[in-house]
Amino acid sequence: MKKLAISKELKENNVPNANNKTNWTHGAVGKILQNTKYMGDDLYPPLISKELFHQAQEKRQQKTAQLGRMAQLNSMNNHHALTNRIFCGECGEPYRKYVEHCGKPQEKVRWKCKKYIYNNRVVCRNLFYTEDEIEAVITSAINKLLQKRNLLDNPYRKEPLKKDMELREVDLQIADLEEQEQFSSPDLASLIFKRAELTYKASKIEDYQYATQRIRETIEGIPEPTDFNEELMVQIIKKITIYKDGKIETEFINGLKFSEILEYKRKDEPNGSTEKECGDYTAANEI
Repeated sequence: MKKLAISKELKENNVPNANNKTNWTHGAVGKILQNTKYMGDDLYPPLISKELFHQAQEKRQQKTAQLGRMAQLNSMNNHHALTNRIFCGECGEPYRKYVEHCGKPQEKVRWKCKKYIYNNRVVCRNLFYTEDEIEAVITSAINKLLQKRNLLDNPYRKEPLKKDMELREVDLQIADLEEQEQFSSPDLASLIFKRAELTYKASKIEDYQYATQRIRETIEGIPEPTDFNEELMVQIIKKITIYKDGKIETEFINGLKFSEILEYKRKDEPNGSTEKECGDYTAANEI
């Protein structure tokens, strides 16, 4: 089945997406098909088996080869530690690493929103940053945590037991439809999506406790202040979100967040420059 047909069927059956909307596109379906997180990881249970996921990737590659298409991937991004870790706070797209004036004396490497240029026009005007600037912000957030390790002692705000009851009810409805062999029923598909959503929400408390303990163990014995450490970042940093007002938010794997303000104008804006003014950090457990 083609991605367009899948998106059409999801819309017709009113299946909600991650934003609780039914406006599915073939692009959104494509992202799901190639999202490795659905195989599960240290924090989340798997939704599909690794074998099924890899079969789907092989099928997609075969189809791409048949159509004579080349994947439009920036080769610099494929194995970079920051890839798929930096996101635009304006449009939600990931940041990508781009080379300006490649091979020339004025060559520059910057991270920009993936939607900065789309269909040959500027779409997202969020800020650009060099790798050094981003690494400095990440290092500052880690050092703040090293100085305030007691933040890891904050208890998780438990959600009401209503979610557990709702999950049990959905399980019963699924079992009832399966017993009736209603395997092609659109209700069954919707209920399976609902069960996955509730399962993830129900596992948040355990995820937080596990992730917090993982951070404690990882930073134990690390002196403060510390320099940028790529391996440390990969283990304890979940994502970095960049906003147009200059705020950069660093989120740890347990949801703890630190923010820094870097105020400057981009060169593609009127009277722009690359001068920065660092602001204060703020920390908040916003899980």
